[in-house]
Amino acid sequence: MTDAAGTQDALEILYADDALLAVNKPAGLAMHRSRLVGAADAFLIDRLRAQVGGSLHLAHRLDRATSGVVLVARSAEVAAALGRQFMGRGVRKRYLAVVRGWPEPAQGTIDYALPDAREHGPRKEARTRYARLATVEVPIALGRYAQQRYALLCAEPETGRFRQIRKHCAHIHHPVIGDGQHGRGDHNRLFKQHFACHRMLLHAWTLAFRHPLSDAPMELEAPLDATWRSLLQRFGWSSAPRLRDAE
Repeated sequence: MTDAAGTQDALEILYADDALLAVNKPAGLAMHRSRLVGAADAFLIDRLRAQVGGSLHLAHRLDRATSGVVLVARSAEVAAALGRQFMGRGVRKRYLAVVRGWPEPAQGTIDYALPDAREHGPRKEARTRYARLATVEVPIALGRYAQQRYALLCAEPETGRFRQIRKHCAHIHHPVIGDGQHGRGDHNRLFKQHFACHRMLLHAWTLAFRHPLSDAPMELEAPLDATWRSLLQRFGWSSAPRLRDAE
């Protein structure tokens, strides 16, 4: 984000030491340069280098539309060590998502193979655990329904496929609100028009791992942005169980 003078807001640093740091990535900010992102766009890694200085290496990635905690290493060796934890499924990632409808059962596992970045590539195992934390029914007519149902989910991917949570939620017919690729345009527009929500409601809230140098267990949490906080209050979800309670 920028202010009226064109100055970018500082990224929120969640943790920092001599080996790594963690940042709360805003929704809509691309991680790094790629063929899918315009050359004039801002990038998290460039902004972070300008903000904290030194050599920085992304340890993992989030979709541009997803917000939340991102780990960044201060050396290639630390990045490789963190990468091994991610590849070995030693990192526990939990997300918040607002989805259309009320998934049943209230807790479960979506086990549905997915391709990686290439949509027509070979499919690989993909599993996402979820827990329904709260529900709401809003009195807004859409299509043949006078009221619309939405749910707050805690989603925990056990594997790391491309856009896994988004695709898995769409697969069970409960797409993430604001997802332009896999979601429902009519419900996305409803949230824009009635709730001033112009982002995808998927947030990487907690990340648990072992410090690559000390091997100490760590758990980091990324606070929610103003759009999320407004919706939680409006839907009466402010007292919904925290992620660590959604086992």
